[in-house]
Amino acid sequence: MATSQASDSGDIYASFKQDVNMTAAELEKWLKTDESKSVGQDSGDGSSIGHHSGEHIVDILRKKKADLTPADEAHMHKVHSYVARHSAQGPHHQKDVETSAWRYSLMNWGHDPLKK
Repeated sequence: MATSQASDSGDIYASFKQDVNMTAAELEKWLKTDESKSVGQDSGDGSSIGHHSGEHIVDILRKKKADLTPADEAHMHKVHSYVARHSAQGPHHQKDVETSAWRYSLMNWGHDPLKK
């Protein structure tokens, strides 16, 4: 359950690409669903922190590595930490996973735990 942060932008980029296993199109489509909007901590504007994160992840996925900003890299660190931490807290029974709030929350952060 290592959640250590990468030491440079190349490391965090590799970690982010490994953690985010949904494409920009898949994530964008997911973020429009009621299931996506049903989970997460309210950010104060009626949508969840994870939902906002997903929107930023879509933007990052559509950029070339050379065009990433320091804010993008900071968000990639946040995504890496969240996915590592939240993945370790998952349901212990496979039957519970597909429609769980746990999975939906991870998907808002670009990670579908059922996708191999």
